[in-house]
Amino acid sequence: MADLLYLVHRLPYPPNKGDKVRSFNLLRHLAKKHRVHLGTFIDDPEDEAYLEKARSYCVDMHVARLTPRIAKLRSLRGLLSGEALSLPYYRNAGLRDWVARTCASSRIEHAVVFSSVMADYVPDMLRLPTLVDFVDVDSAKWTQYATMHRWPLSWLYRREGERLLAWERSVAEKAVRSFFVTAAEADMFRRAAPASADRVEAIGNGVDAEFFSPEHPLASPFSADEIPIVFTGAMDYWPNIDAAIWFAGAVLPRLRQRIPAARFYIVGRSPDAAVQALANDDAIVVTGTVDDVRPYLQHAAVVVAPLRIARGIQNKVLEAMAMARPVIASTACAGAIDAACGSELLAAGTPDDYIAHIDKLLADPALADAIGQAARQRVLVSYSWDAHLSRIDRYLAPPEAP
Repeated sequence: MADLLYLVHRLPYPPNKGDKVRSFNLLRHLAKKHRVHLGTFIDDPEDEAYLEKARSYCVDMHVARLTPRIAKLRSLRGLLSGEALSLPYYRNAGLRDWVARTCASSRIEHAVVFSSVMADYVPDMLRLPTLVDFVDVDSAKWTQYATMHRWPLSWLYRREGERLLAWERSVAEKAVRSFFVTAAEADMFRRAAPASADRVEAIGNGVDAEFFSPEHPLASPFSADEIPIVFTGAMDYWPNIDAAIWFAGAVLPRLRQRIPAARFYIVGRSPDAAVQALANDDAIVVTGTVDDVRPYLQHAAVVVAPLRIARGIQNKVLEAMAMARPVIASTACAGAIDAACGSELLAAGTPDDYIAHIDKLLADPALADAIGQAARQRVLVSYSWDAHLSRIDRYLAPPEAP
């Protein structure tokens, strides 16, 4: 077993949101064959309870505390330095010192970086072979944000997209290999960073299909007189906030004119004030953090993922599919998933699309069940974590003896 440095921008446990699902499964995979030295941040006080669980996968761990409000102020230094604001947001002297001590005292053979901003902590990527899981092309996300906001945010987001792309290019040029969650994201980055195009590949997301299984007997959280339409995700994440607000305003009122018993459940941690404001006793429930999202998925009439900004594969969609529920996803979400639209997953681009799909599923329970069962089979065939992550092993193997 070799010593390996693993740097993650958020504590990779519990796996209760998209990036943490991927970073945790990568940690678990790495720990099977390597001695992992984990450097990471905590940005949610609730995660303090899970430190020992995360530590159980590591031989050493350093956790830096990050207060988002203070970090946002610190990130403004980027306006003076000319760099992407994301870099000073995650800058921490204690973590940098720990990385230096770890590299000096342990025989670190490789570094694995999760999220490009954490590459800022690798002392010398040209000397320490480094693999970077970009996950998505984050710079493109910021550029897309710019198109959906007015000045001055549009200017700030566009600037972030430009500066972050410059950073992503510089990181990829020095990395042994760069990974993205879908082939489309990998192709986008190859076009944006041609100098490193031959060292870019896709490693898809997976799902724990034993945990997310309809075979578990879970009590319904819904009342018998309602038809629950469920959307899950971290509700302090802007694309999820935007999706919830859009669906609540553009789809739900028209849907309830046709189906008065329809009720929209927004299920996920840390709901933003704008999401909390949507809640009302009759039509919309905002749950906040729940102990287990599976009952909400298992007993949903329909699961929706109406994200208008979506980068890569959405774990929330895979989890609902694994629970054998019919899922209606935005065109952007559905296009990233290896599933047959119409029989394993439904795609929607307009309010009319969502309403038509929901009408059809509710009118034909046998069809809804068939789509849900086909969705689970697709997850079992195409979305095993071990099958995906084993592709990273070849780059962490010791060099062959001459």
